[in-house]
Amino acid sequence: MKITKIKEDITSEIASSFKDSIAIDTEATGLQIPERDKLSLIQICDEKQNVFIIQPNKKNYKAPNLVSVLKNKNILKIGHFLRFDKNALEYFLKCKIQNIFDTKIASKIVRTYTDSHGLKNLVQEFCNKSIDKRFGSSDWNKDIDELSDKQLEYAANDVIYLHKIKIELEKMLLRENRMELFQNCLAFLDTRVELDQKGFKQDIFEH
Repeated sequence: MKITKIKEDITSEIASSFKDSIAIDTEATGLQIPERDKLSLIQICDEKQNVFIIQPNKKNYKAPNLVSVLKNKNILKIGHFLRFDKNALEYFLKCKIQNIFDTKIASKIVRTYTDSHGLKNLVQEFCNKSIDKRFGSSDWNKDIDELSDKQLEYAANDVIYLHKIKIELEKMLLRENRMELFQNCLAFLDTRVELDQKGFKQDIFEH
């Protein structure tokens, strides 16, 4: 795994190096986006396990090269709990993310033999690795050069396993004939994010 730290935006060369798919995740000052907390870091992993950790410009969040990748329909964006990451990226970067695969949604639809759908659980089952989540509660708004190696490793671990997990979950979705259901859930995610941004955090389908 190679980690590259970037301030503000990826270069056009990095953007053009992404081909079929990328894994993506974010860190923020908290979970209340956009009403209180802000986007702090964006992690991207390509298919060769090159990890790019980007600290956006906190004044204007302008990142045209990164936005071009997020909007590119030909590049699949793999994430875990994209309800949060999609919300943060679209709100702060002012874009609409196209072509996604959410491993948390897929897990809940097809791994019905368990109630454990966290990324740590999926990494353990499909990659036979144990990841350390202790650094999740960190001050991610520090200058990226002040983040420790352990913090950077934690951020990278949130993306480096997602390609493998996506492949395994996709096999299961096809085997159990639940791919269409999964795709319908992804289509609804735009609406779920809009509900979050307008303050409707609860499940609107509950009695």
